[in-house]
Amino acid sequence: MQSRAIELLVGFFVCLGIAAIFVLTMRVSDVSSVTRTPGYTLQASFGNIGGLNTGAPVRMAGIRIGRVANIHLDENTYEAVVVMHIEKGYKLPQGSGAEILTSGLLGNQYIGISAGPSTDFMHDGDSFDVTQGAIILEKLIGQFVSNFAGGSDDDSSADADADALFAP
Repeated sequence: MQSRAIELLVGFFVCLGIAAIFVLTMRVSDVSSVTRTPGYTLQASFGNIGGLNTGAPVRMAGIRIGRVANIHLDENTYEAVVVMHIEKGYKLPQGSGAEILTSGLLGNQYIGISAGPSTDFMHDGDSFDVTQGAIILEKLIGQFVSNFAGGSDDDSSADADADALFAP
């Protein structure tokens, strides 16, 4: 009789562990926000989207205001067109900018929105005029290495460049 109680107790804890893993998975993947909420869609064209994926967050001032709904290639300009779903309570000024940013050094990519100067707001189907594509870390490292390796041995020119940078 006591072994039957132990078996039930072990089974209960196994079910509890599976439920905890399921809840943790749902929180990490943020599946609750995938459901369609009221709002509007905006588009932005980028020369390079890097590793941006559908479902990536759209943030403004660090606050998630929407999600990437769709990504496709424009057959005329050969740029990536990112369609964003912005939640209902958030209004973006005309002239706002969109850029692809990375969470941390090697984290996930997301769309960062910077507010525009206008008092008029963007509407469903509008496009961002100002965009900045993803910065590819490998290209930056390659440029740094090639600039470092191709530098001159003349220290006076480096000193003059540094003085020009910090001149009032």
